[in-house]
Amino acid sequence: MFIVENCRMPPTTILHTVNARVEAGSVVSEDDHASIQYFGEDGQTFDLRLVGKIKHQLRTDPTNRPAYPSPLGLTGFIHQATKVTLGKSLKPLLESRVLAAQTPGFNSAVRLGAELLRDWFENSPWSGPVFLSAPCDGSLASIFQAAGIDDIRHYYYWDNKQRGVCLDKLVEDLERAPHQSVVVLSASCHYPTGADLTDNQWDIITQIMKGRKLFPFFLLPMQALSTGDLGRDAKPIQKCAELGMEFMCAQSFAHSFGQYGEAVGHLLCVLRDNSLLIAKKSLAEDIVKSLWAHPSMMGAHIVATILGNPAHFVEWQEEMKRIVERCMLIRQVLKEKLRHLGCPGIWDHLTTQQGLFSCIGLSDPQVEFLANSRHVYLLPNGCLNVSAIHGGNLEYVAASIHQATSLGH
Repeated sequence: MFIVENCRMPPTTILHTVNARVEAGSVVSEDDHASIQYFGEDGQTFDLRLVGKIKHQLRTDPTNRPAYPSPLGLTGFIHQATKVTLGKSLKPLLESRVLAAQTPGFNSAVRLGAELLRDWFENSPWSGPVFLSAPCDGSLASIFQAAGIDDIRHYYYWDNKQRGVCLDKLVEDLERAPHQSVVVLSASCHYPTGADLTDNQWDIITQIMKGRKLFPFFLLPMQALSTGDLGRDAKPIQKCAELGMEFMCAQSFAHSFGQYGEAVGHLLCVLRDNSLLIAKKSLAEDIVKSLWAHPSMMGAHIVATILGNPAHFVEWQEEMKRIVERCMLIRQVLKEKLRHLGCPGIWDHLTTQQGLFSCIGLSDPQVEFLANSRHVYLLPNGCLNVSAIHGGNLEYVAASIHQATSLGH
């Protein structure tokens, strides 16, 4: 978590992603993904006015009767989620090679995908390997292991010295990966570093994946919070669809639609052959029935309503644009503050990264210094949620980072 507390200001929670939150001296356990949230300038999670209006309409609509959805979820939501993710890459849909399901959150989408992978390939049951980025969301390995996939490996992604993605080492690891390996890739808003691959780098990665018959498993936990556009954040997925590749994509619409309590997840699967669709759909339904039976409805209804109504969609896009612009402004201001203070090193990576998170490149001793001496808490690799920095704590955060980076200089 990234926290500032007792720092000549009221205790202010900034971020936490290690399953506990320090709050006024107490420790409260919490779900890891519940804490990956966008915070406004007031330090609180945001509430879209449009979402509140639609929620009220749905609750007061006399024709809206409570009913269980199918195990795979609300049809309208699945249609809209698939449509905005694939964009103009409609060939898989036209060829009936798409299986999609609503899930109760992002982790559930990953879990459903992992369960399907066990019987996905011809040499089933399949048990790995799965390649995760280093670093990555700490819960991913345990999700795949819970599905019976124990062969978990890592590929090189973040280079702390370069303060960015190390493409050369990433390519080396993929070229050594066995055929039919599943490679988990962040399509945008890489968590926890905020460092995404460029379009040219994606061209290289997708060609390696296709040539070596590796299986892409994309992650979109914060879709639209990188560029403000759902489709642009999904460009790597659309590229794979255009190349005729099979893949999976786990998504969450909770963050970009302010639906943190609703857990609106989605799993998109593109198959290599439409003859497999009926069997895979039946398998997915059986798995869902054993895990959660039915996803919840309200959040999915809200997202489907916004995506399916052009006027609502334009209003939502404007709000997303303001959120993304604020995050970029925070990055720019923090970078200039650190330069003004004379912090050692180059800080351009703060503004080349995107989304909510940033890996600022601090060492473990520096992170420990911030926690013990300044009561500023980050992840061990020095990553933080930029949206939680605001006018009330920016000066203190910058000064604290300056002190940490000046150790030994």
